[in-house]
Amino acid sequence: MTVQEYALQDRSANPAPLGLLGFGMTTVLLNIHNAGVFEMNSMVFAMGIFYGGIAQIIAGLMESKKNNSFGFTAFISYGFFWLTLVGLLVMPKLGWVAAASETAMAYYLMMWGIFTFFLFLGTFRISVALQVVFGTLVVLFFLLAYGDASGNATIKTLAGYEGIICGASAIYTGMASLLNEVYGKTVMPLGIVKA
Repeated sequence: MTVQEYALQDRSANPAPLGLLGFGMTTVLLNIHNAGVFEMNSMVFAMGIFYGGIAQIIAGLMESKKNNSFGFTAFISYGFFWLTLVGLLVMPKLGWVAAASETAMAYYLMMWGIFTFFLFLGTFRISVALQVVFGTLVVLFFLLAYGDASGNATIKTLAGYEGIICGASAIYTGMASLLNEVYGKTVMPLGIVKA
């Protein structure tokens, strides 16, 4: 009797476009609000829970199957960022807990900025497109943190416009990853870093 070896092959889809689009589209919409175009509303909360939150967590879990620690860490972390952000805004309205002060929010956003800075360093081994996404996200988190710490409405509005650029760069990167795969060639350049 012989023992046969079976090699498991991962035939699952590339989760990166889903994660990047969930992050990017939700970021753009929240930051259109931050720029003062419309009020905070259920659309932003729903995007934060379902597309920015749950869809990114699903993408992160799929990245684990791909043995991609960077994608796993980034997508699951930012998925939970969106869920915690919605929680911070909704739980006080439900009377569950007191609202976070601007100082507390500044520290929350600063911690995410520090976390994102370290991920930004990792992008120098991946692609220029991700360098733009994570670089602009670092700037966004620190602008938002400074806006809350200082109470400066102009900084918060500026952060909104910068956040639109950040989200748009993630949408571009997600669509480029998807369309390049579909067409089997570079349709939208990502600036892949050569190892």
